[in-house]
Amino acid sequence: MARDRFGRMINYLRISLTDRCNLRCVYCMPVDMVFRPKAELLQDDELDRLMPLFAQQLGFYKFRLTGGEPTLRENIVSIVERMAHTPGVEEIAMTTNGILLGRLAEPLAIAGLRRVNVSIDSLDPDKFRRMTRWGDVADVWDGLKASTAAGLEIKLNAVVARGFNDQSDVVDLARLTYEFPWQVRFIEMMPFGEVAEFQQANTVGEAELLETIGRSLDQPILLHQGALDGEARLYQLPDAVGTLGFISSVTQPFCAACNRARLTADGRLRLCLLRDNEVDLLTPLRQGASDADLVALLEAAIWEKPWGHGLAEQEVPMRRVMSEIGG
Repeated sequence: MARDRFGRMINYLRISLTDRCNLRCVYCMPVDMVFRPKAELLQDDELDRLMPLFAQQLGFYKFRLTGGEPTLRENIVSIVERMAHTPGVEEIAMTTNGILLGRLAEPLAIAGLRRVNVSIDSLDPDKFRRMTRWGDVADVWDGLKASTAAGLEIKLNAVVARGFNDQSDVVDLARLTYEFPWQVRFIEMMPFGEVAEFQQANTVGEAELLETIGRSLDQPILLHQGALDGEARLYQLPDAVGTLGFISSVTQPFCAACNRARLTADGRLRLCLLRDNEVDLLTPLRQGASDADLVALLEAAIWEKPWGHGLAEQEVPMRRVMSEIGG
């Protein structure tokens, strides 16, 4: 089992399948984003080589596919199927903008996907288009319908930005939990690269969002005495069938309980989302490293996983934007 030097068990891997996306959300990437050539990214056979090392040698059992937008990856269904048949893999989830789930939800569920976290920052069609620069919220709804029909568990992710979607949009999203058994999660913006200043200036905290929701709907009730569900603190509106989750990575960090690592699309192991330190796996893979060599490299990297981010000390990751890391 993989442990870091602080005694944390690291058993959750978030795998970015591509840095590409079919949207250009204003808080995520510039409209003229330049993507890496596909040859510089982990190929299917290289990912297939790494999966048993993580699952069988190191004890990782929970995997989440991210991007960019993971549904843009060629062979996405067969990738999920091979992952699901890897011994030791217990759970495969995906974070997606949902645009392509209308046609992919059923085959992905058959392949072994169990949950989708769908990013949707506003239900208002005009505002959704402005925030994503060209997205159509109707496509996301089609994806949610298809995911429900396919039996996938659904969570909604909304990144909240002050002055964009921190008022009526938050209320509209929270209202969905009266009708749908979903977890609607509100995520603080985290600072990265060229857009770090914008992100830091427009972060909206949990207390403020709770007040906004309570003022318009009802006061959300804290669940599980505040214990985190993964990275989210859960609440529920009275008589709602779904729940509200608040991911407060900036204002209320949860680093002590962090059990995750990230594999970027270009084959780097990143041990903290908000730290630039990474370990190159792609180069040794392509230079013929043995399984034992790779496991030793992974174990050494995980042992050095940092305690947490350095935002309180004004240390902001500058080498990549979120879409290049995988969330």
